Amino acid sequence: QVQLVESGGGLVQAGGSLRLSCVASGRTFSSHVMGWLRQAPGKEREIVAAISRSGGSTYYADSVKGLFTISRDNAKNSVYLQMNILKPEDTAVYYCAAVSQLRLARSASTYDYWGQGTQVTVSS
Repeated sequence: QVQLVESGGGLVQAGGSLRLSCVASGRTFSSHVMGWLRQAPGKEREIVAAISRSGGSTYYADSVKGLFTISRDNAKNSVYLQMNILKPEDTAVYYCAAVSQLRLARSASTYDYWGQGTQVTVSS
């Protein structure tokens, strides 16, 4: 069982930056692929970024490539999402998620464990 707690959301103007953090409980953090996903009102939950167990491989949705950076610190049981040049269309609830597997998980349905989410609102 993995419990995830996100933090770092908030209100920011377009063009600004935010850094989301997620801390996981348990001793098996390094055996989990981690992902950041988001859900905007009226839309399906979508993958934003994912990172391999070692941190050596990453995946980004096309909409955030070059703007967002996912990273992890296995010693701190933490995963991060640095979001730069935010746009109003980035407004959503952002979720941290985990799955115990080898390959990067690029689909929301793949993840087994979810945080409670943190709201990111980008004003124009």
